[in-house]
This record gives sequence, C-alpha cells and structure tokens, in this order.
Amino acid sequence: QVQLVESGGGLVQAGDSLRLSCAASGRTFSIYAMAWFRQAPGKEREFVSTMLRNGGSATYADSVKGRFTISNDNAKNTMYLQMNSLKPEDTAVYYCAARPFGASKYDYWGQGTQVTVSS
Repeated sequence: QVQLVESGGGLVQAGDSLRLSCAASGRTFSIYAMAWFRQAPGKEREFVSTMLRNGGSATYADSVKGRFTISNDNAKNTMYLQMNSLKPEDTAVYYCAARPFGASKYDYWGQGTQVTVSS
C-alpha cells in the first residue's frame, strides 16, 4: 500500500503562486508514475499533470501548461506542483495520485488540498 498526503493549499489572489506538496509513504518503491488532479465544485475531476517517478515524461493539461510545473524529490518521497499566475478558474480541490508498476490506472489517492483563487 501507498499513502499520499497533500499540503500547501490555501486562499490566494489571482496572479499569485502556490506550491503544493504530496508526501508518499509505504511501498513507495512500487510507484511508477504520479499525478495531480483537481475537482472544482459541481465539476468532474480533471487531470492536471503527471510525471514518471524517475523524473521523466512530465505532461500537463492545456489549461495549466506554461503556468504549472510538476517535480519530485525521491529522496524525500515528495512530489510538488508549482502553480504560478493563478486564475480564479484554478479554484478546486487538488489531489495527488500514484500509479504502481504494471497498473493501468492510479490506484492510490490523497485526501486533497483546497486551492481558492480570488479575483
């Protein structure tokens, strides 16, 4: 099993920056890829960004490309999402997720952290 805990959310103004963290514990050696998703009120959960645990193949949703940067520190078993130039439409609960080797989907999820961007 893998446990994921997000932190770093908060209330900011449009144009500000935030850095989210996702700390992984447990069988972290089993993780192949990690990702960030978000869910705004009344909307479906949507993909934000993903990367391989070895640091490669970072991809982003079009809505955040150029503003958000995903990274990780394997020594700390922590993944980050640096969010710059935040917009009110970025308001959502942000979740981190982990996909094990051999799995076709993200099997492990954190509890989420709220990001609110005021205009």
